[in-house]
Amino acid sequence: MTATTDGSTGAPGPRAAAASEPTDTPPDTPPDTPPPGGDVSSAAARAAQRSVEYLLSRQDPQGWWKGDLETNVTMDAEDLLLRQFLGVLDEKTSHAAALFIRGEQRDDGTWATFYGGPGELSTTIEAYVALRLAGDRPDDPHMSRAADWIRAQGGIAASRVFTRIWLALFGWWKWEDLPELPPELIYLPSWFPLNIYDFGCWARQTIVPLTIVSAKRPVRPAPFALDELHTDARNPSPQGPLAPARSWDGVFQRLDRMLHRYRKVAPRPLRRAAMNSAARWIVERQENDGCWGGIQPPAVYSVIALHLLGYDLQHPVMRAGLESLDRFTVWRDDGARMIEACQSPVWDTCLATIALADAGLPADHPALVRAADWMLGEEVVKRGDWAVRKPGLPPGGWAFEFHNDNYPDIDDTAEVILALRRVDHPDPAAVEAAIARAGNWTLGMQSKNGAWGAFDADNTSAFPNRLPFCDFGEVIDPPSADVTAHVVEMLAHEGRAHHPRTRRGIEWLLAEQEPNGAWFGRWGVNYVYGTGSVVPALTAAGLPTVHPAIRRAVRWLESVQNDDGGWGEDLRSYRDPATKGQGASTASQTAWALLALLAAGEREGKAVERGVAFLAETQREDGSWDEPHFTGTGFPWDFSINYHLYRQVFPLTALGRYVNGEPFSGKGG
Repeated sequence: MTATTDGSTGAPGPRAAAASEPTDTPPDTPPDTPPPGGDVSSAAARAAQRSVEYLLSRQDPQGWWKGDLETNVTMDAEDLLLRQFLGVLDEKTSHAAALFIRGEQRDDGTWATFYGGPGELSTTIEAYVALRLAGDRPDDPHMSRAADWIRAQGGIAASRVFTRIWLALFGWWKWEDLPELPPELIYLPSWFPLNIYDFGCWARQTIVPLTIVSAKRPVRPAPFALDELHTDARNPSPQGPLAPARSWDGVFQRLDRMLHRYRKVAPRPLRRAAMNSAARWIVERQENDGCWGGIQPPAVYSVIALHLLGYDLQHPVMRAGLESLDRFTVWRDDGARMIEACQSPVWDTCLATIALADAGLPADHPALVRAADWMLGEEVVKRGDWAVRKPGLPPGGWAFEFHNDNYPDIDDTAEVILALRRVDHPDPAAVEAAIARAGNWTLGMQSKNGAWGAFDADNTSAFPNRLPFCDFGEVIDPPSADVTAHVVEMLAHEGRAHHPRTRRGIEWLLAEQEPNGAWFGRWGVNYVYGTGSVVPALTAAGLPTVHPAIRRAVRWLESVQNDDGGWGEDLRSYRDPATKGQGASTASQTAWALLALLAAGEREGKAVERGVAFLAETQREDGSWDEPHFTGTGFPWDFSINYHLYRQVFPLTALGRYVNGEPFSGKGG
């Protein structure tokens, strides 16, 4: 992939080169918008038109949109470590990755996990090691600053388990000092605690290959020592006391010790059989493009695990896997190389379709028809891991990525249905059939509590999070307010607002509202996202705008509006309740707040007028918005995402609804 002429990049999918991405550099002169206090409606209409033109120019000829998906430098560091482990690291890759990693270092020598965030220990360790692989010297000023900070935070011993696994691959950490993860886990039945289907799909796809890695305990020769990253190189892994035996932490710590003892006596035939069964599980879930689940971490660990079992690099499975990882690469004009953790074409395309339609683009516009054609071609009609919990449910739905037939998700499916309903497609029967399959699948994926998770139903076991191995991010997929809201909104527009399952979802959402009027945002930052998702869903489902829950949400949004008229929320709100709804104004978060307020009937209110003015005034001359802040959530606090298309699609949706009124009433209207 090459950089585009505007200085940005687009990551190609397996079918074509991606559309170009905007730069984050603001224009030298402000866009032609009226001063504050002018005609806000006219400014909104002009801004919406410019945004429509910009978004249309970014569509791929095949019909899809995809913005860069920016996370943090652990993706780049682990890519280099993988290539070093496999013996395929080349100078060009090393140089380009190091250029990007160095560019992300903070002045204090650390690396953060989101824009403006604090230094993070494990991220900083992995970035430091990657730069050492690229040839940076430990006495270089930027490296010594990083090492000093790492030691001050407790050194490698204080890092998360996954970081120490990477280091163990090269002998920089002892395998025996890591939690045990036996491959026999693959044999636990789906009803047994801690079976692989108790984990969220992303964790499941990571843990299964790691059971092989844990069993094999490989060590490649280390190209250098890392003594400078230990607080005491003579005792790099000091052992602390166990937690009380009656506490959950104490129970699972002792379970881990038992598993370490079991390793010494595990029957060799059983262990070999378990690893082979895990390998079959992995290979069966490789997608057509060679990746696993459409995300980088499981693909990396799957490649390592299969390599340890004798798959050479020219084996078709391995070759396809490595080639898939190359498609996560974004090359920048300065020669830097960024690795995406995932790619989001289905999500970006359905959101772009909704935005353009709500902005007034004709329903039969060729761009919308092309988008619908592409989305219809991406429908998943095969059974995946979700069927373990829902064995009798017929398939139908959409995934997030170009290829991910094993893990369609409920959020994408709901939004694709909403997008398809906005398009006047020349083959309405095909649209109706796809929507019928997906709608029934979505209804069937409801969890027992009446809400919806992202990938699985009833993925709520409390045990996986207790494992010493799982010290990073979310490893289960419980229902969330934002996903449930999107489903309720879709079902309402499908004429199913009074369906018993829809009503249960509404009841769950009302019960989940915070005392201050907001809703928690699981997959977007944070309470602004949750509230911006739920309010439009509740009103679409028939709740009157005078309902107390709607009024509380409006009051909360008005209370956290920034002085500049926008809304923003920092990721720190996932850890510090005092910062709910607080942060620098961003285009996407301002749009989420506006979508809620407009749905609540506040179009003539001062808060909406100021928010719309903020979007119009901060729009760039080319019709786009600048947004370096991370407003997407992978794992609350631990893994954050900057979806580069969020800054385009959500502001356009909000402006379109402000100018044109609330969206279509759907099939049920």
